[in-house]
Amino acid sequence: MLQDLRYALRSMALQKGFALVIILCLGTGIGVNATLFSVVDGVLLQPFPYDDPERLVVLRNTQPASNMQFGGFSWPDARDIAEAQRAFSTLAFISYRSFTLSDAGDPERYRAAAVSWNLFSMLGIRPTLGRDFAAADDVAGAAGVVLISDEIWRLRYLSDPGIVNRRVLINGLPHDVIGVMPPGVKFPQNQQLWVPVIPLVHQTTRDARSLRPYARLAPGVTLEQANQEMRAISQQLATQHPGTNEGWVARVITLREEFIPDDVTLVLWLMMGAATLVLFIACSNAANLLLARATVRRREISVRAALGAGRGRIVRQLLTESAVFGALSVPLGLAVAYAGTQLLTASIPPDEVPYYVRWAIDWRSIGYAVVVAIGTTVMFGLVPAVHATRGTLHDELKEGTRGNSGARSWARNTLVVAQLTLAVVSLVGAALFVRTFINMDDYDVGFDPAPLVTLRVFYSGEEFVPEGAMCRTTRDLVERFERLPGVRSVFASNLVPLDGGGGGGRLQIDGVTYEPGREPEVAFVGVSPGFVRTLGMTIVAGENMTESQGWSRSEVAIVNRTLVTRFFPDGSPLGRRIRVPQGPGDAPWFTIIGVVSDVRHSVDTNEAQEPVVYVPHAWQDTANTGFTVNVDGDPSAVGPALRREVRAAAPAIPIFAIQTMEELRRLSFWQFAIFGWVFGLIGAVALLLATVGVFGVLSYSVSQRTREIGVRLALGSSQASIRTLVLRQGLILAGTGVVVGLVAAALVTQNAVSLLYNVTPTDPLSFAAVGVFLMLMAAVASYVPARRAMRVNPIEALRGE
Repeated sequence: MLQDLRYALRSMALQKGFALVIILCLGTGIGVNATLFSVVDGVLLQPFPYDDPERLVVLRNTQPASNMQFGGFSWPDARDIAEAQRAFSTLAFISYRSFTLSDAGDPERYRAAAVSWNLFSMLGIRPTLGRDFAAADDVAGAAGVVLISDEIWRLRYLSDPGIVNRRVLINGLPHDVIGVMPPGVKFPQNQQLWVPVIPLVHQTTRDARSLRPYARLAPGVTLEQANQEMRAISQQLATQHPGTNEGWVARVITLREEFIPDDVTLVLWLMMGAATLVLFIACSNAANLLLARATVRRREISVRAALGAGRGRIVRQLLTESAVFGALSVPLGLAVAYAGTQLLTASIPPDEVPYYVRWAIDWRSIGYAVVVAIGTTVMFGLVPAVHATRGTLHDELKEGTRGNSGARSWARNTLVVAQLTLAVVSLVGAALFVRTFINMDDYDVGFDPAPLVTLRVFYSGEEFVPEGAMCRTTRDLVERFERLPGVRSVFASNLVPLDGGGGGGRLQIDGVTYEPGREPEVAFVGVSPGFVRTLGMTIVAGENMTESQGWSRSEVAIVNRTLVTRFFPDGSPLGRRIRVPQGPGDAPWFTIIGVVSDVRHSVDTNEAQEPVVYVPHAWQDTANTGFTVNVDGDPSAVGPALRREVRAAAPAIPIFAIQTMEELRRLSFWQFAIFGWVFGLIGAVALLLATVGVFGVLSYSVSQRTREIGVRLALGSSQASIRTLVLRQGLILAGTGVVVGLVAAALVTQNAVSLLYNVTPTDPLSFAAVGVFLMLMAAVASYVPARRAMRVNPIEALRGE
């Protein structure tokens, strides 16, 4: 083996260019593959960092009649389920929140959660400082306590070990810090503050479904058995409380199903598949180059066989050379993989990837790269080695071994066709995702985001407890913002367009009867008077709110065009009365005074425009209030001035999420941007490798047919006919690969239909563009060998020079 290794290294030293091309091809293929493996491994394969994570499950509340699949549970329902169930050894509850943390420093807003006292012990997570929640902390009327993340402890409190038992304000209420969570722990979705849940939800009604149950299956209980029990309990609750629970069914899913959505799993496996295609193309290139070299070495190998070397010995020598190529390509592949993972991480917006998902070039990725290198060594080395050891010395010493040459040509041509087929599949996938991203970028939200900037504040503290205090401060801030230079208009709302918020409920129309519980659902949004002007909406019918109406509890409403089309198809809604109950008690009746054009509240390609009821801001006066500001010039430049005005009006309230509307719009579909550039990059690499493959095969073919070309020229063939001969060979190979590839792509892309927007999996434009482009690239790759063939000197060719 050492002798084989020394010989392989001497061979590479003598043919540096040949070795470099193979190493570059393989290193690129291994690198792209290792990059995607590190992501797939971090997201789909690595176990979650909890005790026995495979036994952890999540409950979803579903309502099949309305296609509700992701509902939560009310506290009364959660309490009843906890008392009746036997399938879980531990059952805990979470309510997603956001909290303002105030103490000596500036108030800050954080993602947070209200959790059951037993949640972290169920997960096997223990604070690094202080203690976990106790049962006594999670009861109605208990003193306020809070757990903070390691990040808050380090950045806000400079890793002060005396943080435990320090009193802070959470949403203006006193809480004692009882512990600091381990580094990196932000369960469940990048939360940084945790408080007990029961003190916050114990008075909520049965239709306030804000809780998400997490549980651990009891020993011996299967997922199906847990689901059977939940269906029985759901039926019992529906019988006992038909008004709120009829049609609702609890469903148990694994923690992985909850944390990693199906569409994420699908796109990651599609990316991994595309990266594998690139690896196959790289292997085909290497195999083709080795096949070409094997032809040159046929005489050498035949002589060695005649001197006593067995076929197995010669194959081992050739495979050793392939193994050296594979080993030297691993460092390059890992460098490509490291750059790829860094680029991918940098392209994802902060806090968009959950804390439990992390990818890196670790020992698993390195091991994978080594295994891939070994596999590719066999893949690209074995076929050339077998072909090189066919035949005998007598065959080689004879003139014209056409049979073997033809077999080798067939193998090389087959590899090129396979390369082009795989390249077509990669490029079609890339084209579809790039077109999806372009279509998303053109998604019509119903208003121009360019001049808009948004921010949020959170009212907390005793000064905002009196009725109307928050609304008065909101009006003051709107007026302050409107006086700033360059500001054209402002509106306040519990909704920031494209960033969430607002409310919803079931629409009731005076004079229209619906079956109880079957009323249509609509969005219900409180807005200040400037919302129409700020968003550039059109008054379709009626009129806008006046200033006095917009800042008071006037019982007037404006509806969007979709609501009118859906629920008033035969007449004008003006003057009609509607209401949208938001909880127990009588809801006010609002008189419709205007109809406005549709605007999107979020960028959601899977949802149709929703019907919306806009009412005066005072009816939806919430602590979490957003402001949308329309400015002249650069909207990002007004941010510092907005912050100063908030500090001047209310120094104690936190300001967060100052962003331009264009940033929000692009943030809404960042995943499609990632899909587009990843598939685009993979497609570009596949195209480059396939083009190199076509060029290499045709160049070699010309070199092997030099004497034939000389004879043709001597017999009167024109240079144009020689050029056509070579070009035709390249285009036939390319055409075969393109046709087979388009058929394969049509089958493969059907799996991606749920990830595409405004483009079909068999989009004719994408398929045609890829086919034409690849044929052009094949023609370019064929042209250089064709020109070389045209310059053959007939006399020298016939002499064998």
